[in-house]
Amino acid sequence: MRARAIQRFVRITPRKCNQVLELIRGQSVEEAQSTLQFTPKLGARIVQKVLKSAVANALQEGKVRLEDLIVEEAVVGAGPTMKRWLPRAQGRATPILKRMSHVSVTVATRES
Repeated sequence: MRARAIQRFVRITPRKCNQVLELIRGQSVEEAQSTLQFTPKLGARIVQKVLKSAVANALQEGKVRLEDLIVEEAVVGAGPTMKRWLPRAQGRATPILKRMSHVSVTVATRES
């Protein structure tokens, strides 16, 4: 049994968010939650919310226990990029790229 949760248009770069996702891939849900709780990064709070939603979706769908769930897949993709301009000397301008992400977490039952 699989359940998935996606959070789109998150204002964090995919590279920063992927560092946090690497910590929880393949872990049990309980281990992943405790790992995220003590990870001092902004991406940890975002991933924690998505993981919580995926677990709620799994519990809602069928007869599964929290202890049997593992983080099967955790991916982040690039969302749209906001483009801004910063004025510089002598009439020039420097682009500022504010990147967004789409975070997806899939939980599944452990193979027994």
